[in-house]
Amino acid sequence: MIKAEQVKKFRAKTSASMMECKKALEESKGDEARALDILREKGKDIALKKSKREAKQGIIESYIHSNNQMGVLLELNCETDFVARSEEFKKLAHDLTLHIAGMDSKDKKSLLKEPFVKDLDITVADLIEEKIVKLGENIKIGRFTRYEL
Repeated sequence: MIKAEQVKKFRAKTSASMMECKKALEESKGDEARALDILREKGKDIALKKSKREAKQGIIESYIHSNNQMGVLLELNCETDFVARSEEFKKLAHDLTLHIAGMDSKDKKSLLKEPFVKDLDITVADLIEEKIVKLGENIKIGRFTRYEL
């Protein structure tokens, strides 16, 4: 039997709902690594379903490196302006600009396959899928460009 304290700790690590955490822990018989894999698979299914929905809202995020020699502009899209204004969405946009700045990403297809600079265990696509599940909306990278002197 999975205890509430274990579910609470697992939820703090994953940001998934309490019920999803409990189900994943029960299915994995308490093995957190396996439960994390279960949540990721469910997240991919959810993201796939939401990927068919239009993402016409969003924000433009910018990043200028401290030496003022390099910068990034990114268009990140979602379904509603409510999500576009959320701190979680803004943080995702900022993290993606940092990633693009550091990795010199060339196009969307290659960007999505790259290991995410803040967590090399996941790809950029995995990160976006996690946010789709958490925010409940489709999220797409629009355009981006990296400038460097």
